[in-house]
Amino acid sequence: MKARDRHRWGRWIVWLAFAATAGSAAPVFAEPTETKPEAAATDPDYTAGKQALDRKDWSQAARRFKQAAFRDPDNADLENYLGYSYRNLGQLDAAFEHYRRALELNPRHRGAHEYAGEAYLMVGDLARAEEHLAALRRICLLPCEELGDLEREIAAYRKRTGVTR
Repeated sequence: MKARDRHRWGRWIVWLAFAATAGSAAPVFAEPTETKPEAAATDPDYTAGKQALDRKDWSQAARRFKQAAFRDPDNADLENYLGYSYRNLGQLDAAFEHYRRALELNPRHRGAHEYAGEAYLMVGDLARAEEHLAALRRICLLPCEELGDLEREIAAYRKRTGVTR
């Protein structure tokens, strides 16, 4: 088993243990990195949006997450998923707006930092991507998937563009 896979399994085990000690079963549709996992299990639009993400149906995901966000406007996870959906639709202005809102709601949102960094690479703004990488280095006291993913994306960007620093 690769180190990354062991890390993922470890995160799941820790998350499941936390959920069990909280006195309730783990929500079926929640990701271990979500900041409001109960929202994924209780909102049908949120659930449908995540299913649309799995199908890579970005427009359906954006539509469903937008509906869920009307009911839960202070959910950083929803804002992050909206940003991700819009980024995959090629609507980067909307994506940046939702990543900004997610980080306004939760400045330590690992997914929003990773995805915003990746979006900045799409528009050729390495400096802004590195700002999100630096934020992840401060947030992830232990190695986290989002940090490793953004590090790899930045390294690939540097190789592709020939930018060394």
